[in-house]
Amino acid sequence: MSRRTILLIEDDELIAGLVRLLVERLGHELVWAPDGEAGKQMLQTAAADIVILDILLPYLDGFALLKALRGDPKTAELPVLVLTGKTSEADIARVVEAGANDFLAKPFQPNELSQRLTRLLRRLG
Repeated sequence: MSRRTILLIEDDELIAGLVRLLVERLGHELVWAPDGEAGKQMLQTAAADIVILDILLPYLDGFALLKALRGDPKTAELPVLVLTGKTSEADIARVVEAGANDFLAKPFQPNELSQRLTRLLRRLG
């Protein structure tokens, strides 16, 4: 499997650090955006193979960002893993309806995140 670029859009620095370690251990590169607006800008200028997206973000929430991603032909098919603390059934349904490929609740087990990322990466070929 070739080296991929994963964009993490997450406002918690500790979680970002943990995700970076996991992604690098899998042999891939992590690019980090600390808020929804920065994430949206990075998606327009940088090539990401997968997005890991929090829902509770400053400036532009994850729901709005996911909707924008799916509405743009350049990013409509980009795999998105939602990683969030918003875990009510309504929130999960909303994430799935918005077009997320996978969902993982915080707090999460590192191995679970690694497995889900590996699954999404395999789909890319």
